[in-house]
Amino acid sequence: QVQLVESGGGLVQAGGSLRLSCAASGSTSSIKAMGWYRQAPGKQQRALVATIRSDGSTTYADSVKGRFTISRGNASNTVHLQMNSLTPEATAVYYCRATSEAGLIWVYWGQGTQVTVSS
Repeated sequence: QVQLVESGGGLVQAGGSLRLSCAASGSTSSIKAMGWYRQAPGKQQRALVATIRSDGSTTYADSVKGRFTISRGNASNTVHLQMNSLTPEATAVYYCRATSEAGLIWVYWGQGTQVTVSS
């Protein structure tokens, strides 16, 4: 089992920055990738924002390339998302997600953190 706790959401003006953090606990040695997804108001699906794998490789949604950066913290079980040049379209609940492999592939989600960008 893996538990995820997000922090760092809030309200920011357009053009501003926010840094989200996600701390994993539990069976963290089995984690293969961690990432961020977001669910915008009125949307039913969570969309990929960025992910980082155990080998350090990253993937970004086209809409955030060049503005968002995902990185690991000093502790290997933490992940950060630096979000710069925010636009109102970034308003969403941001969820941390971890994928672990322990015989089977397991997917874990955090509780979500609200990011609101005002125009």
